[in-house]
Amino acid sequence: MRAYLDYLESHGHKVTEIRHDVITGYLRVRRDKGLKTSTLCRELEAIRMFHRFLFSEGLAAKDPSSKTVSPRLLHRLPSVMSVREVEKLISSIPNEKEHDIRFKAMLELLYASGMRVTELTRLPREAVDLDAGFVRIMGKGRKERMVPLGRSAAAALRKYLAVRAVKFMNRSYDKDALFLTKFGKSMSRGEFWRQLNAYTKRAGMVKIHPHILRHSFATHLLQGGADLRSVQELLGHSSLVTTQIYTH
Repeated sequence: MRAYLDYLESHGHKVTEIRHDVITGYLRVRRDKGLKTSTLCRELEAIRMFHRFLFSEGLAAKDPSSKTVSPRLLHRLPSVMSVREVEKLISSIPNEKEHDIRFKAMLELLYASGMRVTELTRLPREAVDLDAGFVRIMGKGRKERMVPLGRSAAAALRKYLAVRAVKFMNRSYDKDALFLTKFGKSMSRGEFWRQLNAYTKRAGMVKIHPHILRHSFATHLLQGGADLRSVQELLGHSSLVTTQIYTH
């Protein structure tokens, strides 16, 4: 229980006012640290007993643990970063060199839009409308969707495009692509993954996979009260069932 209470305190949660997804978030963190399913099951049982006690004694208005997914199903749920972890990763990237500015813009855009990494690396320059504050994404099945950028992502993109213009002023480059390598070519998914690992390590964080910002985008929206159908449209899911995995 000590680890659970420390987690709640470090994330600013009051033990009597949490939702079931906070408990699931804690179990995800423990799972990602390598704890066995049997250990997680024991931890969840202790957490359930604790919250049942608070509810039965009138110390909490509800028992959030009753809706918590079983640790045996956790392997089906996507890993997510907390808002603080996302902010830590993005803020750890310097703002001086072109490759740092480019990668910060990529992370900001990923987290602001929830797009897939493949969609990001294939994004054409014309898909971004900074004045309107939207990005046009071509998803699976060539289904197009419009997603708002947000201030941070728009600012990061403006800075990157300004630096990019100077870098390739007198050089040939792929004019259709948004994110370019130092050779002026469109960045590949593999290169993005390699750089993500390097920046994550530099920030002193656990290695993450490319889709984690997409998962975090969806989870944080729903935790903030966003409508499930709206999140489905932003993610480009053809079925609402696919989006519902983020509600656990």
